Amino acid sequence: MKSKRELGIVIYGATGYTGRLVVEYFNRQYGVDGDISWAMAGRSLDKLISVRDELGVDESVPLVVADAADPQSLEAMVQRAAIILTTVGPYQLYGSELVAACASFGTDYVDLCGEPVWMHQMINQHTQAAMESGARIIFSCGFDSIPFDMGVFFLQQTAISRMAKTASRVKGRVRQMKGSFSGGTQASFTATMAAAGRDPAVIEVLKDPFALSNNHPGPEQPRGNQPFFDDALQSWVAPFVMASINTKNIHRSNFLLGHQYGANFVYDEMFVTGPGDAGEKLARAMATGNALGDKVLQPGEGPSKEERDNGGFDILMIGEADDGGEVRISVTGDCDPGYGSTSKMVAESAICLLRNADIVEGGIWTPAPAMGSLLIRRLRDFAGLTFVDETLDS
Repeated sequence: MKSKRELGIVIYGATGYTGRLVVEYFNRQYGVDGDISWAMAGRSLDKLISVRDELGVDESVPLVVADAADPQSLEAMVQRAAIILTTVGPYQLYGSELVAACASFGTDYVDLCGEPVWMHQMINQHTQAAMESGARIIFSCGFDSIPFDMGVFFLQQTAISRMAKTASRVKGRVRQMKGSFSGGTQASFTATMAAAGRDPAVIEVLKDPFALSNNHPGPEQPRGNQPFFDDALQSWVAPFVMASINTKNIHRSNFLLGHQYGANFVYDEMFVTGPGDAGEKLARAMATGNALGDKVLQPGEGPSKEERDNGGFDILMIGEADDGGEVRISVTGDCDPGYGSTSKMVAESAICLLRNADIVEGGIWTPAPAMGSLLIRRLRDFAGLTFVDETLDS
């Protein structure tokens, strides 16, 4: 049983850029004296010791040597742990053996994946094994896609409370996002594009909003690839770089929730650029520019502490019912979305699983159907996120 295992949460990739942020969060928030058992894992014992000492982590925190190129070391790590929290990407290059091991040995798993083609493959290959072993495998527990996936879940709960029905149409609108991308994000994007160049089937998965929904397609979805003037906001909006992965995860959540959002649920995601000529100009520039920026970073690089602390995000979601009823909610974060906020989100996802052994059965999940309101509460209490009902009362 997972509850009897030697280690609680193992942070795999603890010496990498994002892994170090997760370690810092665990050390600051939970230390070593509470009821959260955690360990650091990576390829090199010397690097683990160095990072542990540099970050002021107590020597009692276990260090685990494991390497994606050595499946036996992964299996040994997985069998010791209740949960693996992995930041080792690109996952399509370094994550497959770990998912297979977790599914086989019944070990829970959370990651930061925004690679839908790889996720599609893992769902097809390991769902049955995870269901049989009891492993709860949850992808995309960072900025992609928790604020959006949990945001739609919160909106639908709000809609049920206010209108006694869910919203069949939800518009995700990013009002503000201040932060930057790391070398790991760029490496994942590069690996995905390389895979698409080798295999045309990859392009089909990338284009399909229902690619993660177990062959349960839905209605035609907005393409979101062109700027337009959004009447609901009286503002121009531009394509949002993360819409492709977020949309796939949200439709998978709807599928896993038994189509609670409706069999004809429609979702799109855009970035708000403002009204008038200035808004239109910015929207058109964003639609044709390089979404990841021109600066080339290496894995292990990313925004500075000052940039992370000064970052943030603000997402508005507008839910529309078939009879014209409307609800609006917002999701905000208090620091750089991709790293400062992401490190807290993935940590709290792992802790939510650790503290709620019976919250969901084994299988491959998205955050909302797996953890629902329990995770929203943790994100509010500890991770600096807000979920607010902005609906105007008539």
